[in-house]
Amino acid sequence: MNQNAPISAAIPLLPEQAAFGHVDHWIFDLDNTLYSHEAKVWPQVDERITLFLSELFGLDGLSSRALQKYYYQRYGTTLKGLMEEHGVDPDDFLDFAHQIDLTLLDPNPDLGEAIAALPGRKLILTNGSRGHAENVAGKLGILHHFEDIFDIVAAGFLPKPEQATYEAFLAKHAIDPARAAMFEDIEKNLVVPSALGMKTVLIVPRTPDPFREAWEQTAVEAGHVHFVTDDLTGFLKPLMRPEPSPLPALE
Repeated sequence: MNQNAPISAAIPLLPEQAAFGHVDHWIFDLDNTLYSHEAKVWPQVDERITLFLSELFGLDGLSSRALQKYYYQRYGTTLKGLMEEHGVDPDDFLDFAHQIDLTLLDPNPDLGEAIAALPGRKLILTNGSRGHAENVAGKLGILHHFEDIFDIVAAGFLPKPEQATYEAFLAKHAIDPARAAMFEDIEKNLVVPSALGMKTVLIVPRTPDPFREAWEQTAVEAGHVHFVTDDLTGFLKPLMRPEPSPLPALE
């Protein structure tokens, strides 16, 4: 046997494998990204926010909902609007909004296996609270795969898609965006990551989510959206880097 010959021929890479071959920092949004909307997690948070406004201002449900969506559209989160215009304590708001039932959220060992096998560091970047992220990722059985959670508090209550939030996250964790990938369910939250040099993946629901606006769940074709998938686990599996099998002994 020629000892200078290659042991085996190169295996052609899938487009996803080639695009992510340089990535060693994997950044995930939380809500409606790491779980499906069928678990009905976000609708509960949404309803709790409406109730918070109703109790705070003495409004009926429809008026509270309209005000909630106004703040969301203008400030990026309802919380930011309440802080800016009414000086609301963010801890009170976050504690109230995230008192939800996770009964329908099932563990996802397949997703955990796929995340664990990605090369490098894995982090969560969310507009929610750390406690909420820990509860959700813990129920999914994947919390231990993440190095850290960068939440709305760590962001100084400045939500995605503000560029300063991404820059603060990257600086805190010493991340080179050119070696990072961002997974998000809201298209506009991928504009800055793409501009900074990250690979971006938009997560869309397999079936329409009646609790979210249509624009929030559309498979957008845009320059800042590099890939679109409705199956995060399936998308990640080709990117997994298992330990290589031992080479056969040379004859």
